[in-house]
Amino acid sequence: MSDYLKASEEKMQKSLSVLKNELAAIRAGRANPALLDRIMVDYYGTPTPLNRLATITAPEPRVLVVQPWDVSKISDIEKAIQKSDLGINPVSDGKVLRLVFPELTEERRKELVKLVHKKAEEAKVAVRQIRRDANDAVKKMEKNGEISEDERKKREEEIQKLTDKYIKEIDKVVEAKEKEIMEI
Repeated sequence: MSDYLKASEEKMQKSLSVLKNELAAIRAGRANPALLDRIMVDYYGTPTPLNRLATITAPEPRVLVVQPWDVSKISDIEKAIQKSDLGINPVSDGKVLRLVFPELTEERRKELVKLVHKKAEEAKVAVRQIRRDANDAVKKMEKNGEISEDERKKREEEIQKLTDKYIKEIDKVVEAKEKEIMEI
């Protein structure tokens, strides 16, 4: 595989990874410890990811339990969760925090599906931008006399196949997330 194709594939893979991470943060009907990955807690003056300060488990489908290793920081963790965009109020017993996620309404599920589709479209646009950049590089190579017209066409076809592959991957990921959200 040539350099331009390898570089394009790496960029497309990164776009797919970003999408997967963004979708993991979207709350479906069940509690998922990944929902708390983006929460930063002020730990002795340093913003620290919550998952580095506590054990996060899902003992039940709609409950997350956050067990801090340093119990003295439980109030800071509680504040960080309250400030987040989760819309969940943690319940503290002094040693652990419980986050109970309510059932999603049909309306909220549809909103989440729209959000998933929006994120997917952003990822597809990124992949298409990578394709355009790669095609421009190939055209420039032809213009500079480095490759022939036939070689340019062949390379553009390879780039298109790669693009199609990642667009299909994005569609698969979105379909799975949509199914997860709409599941009751």
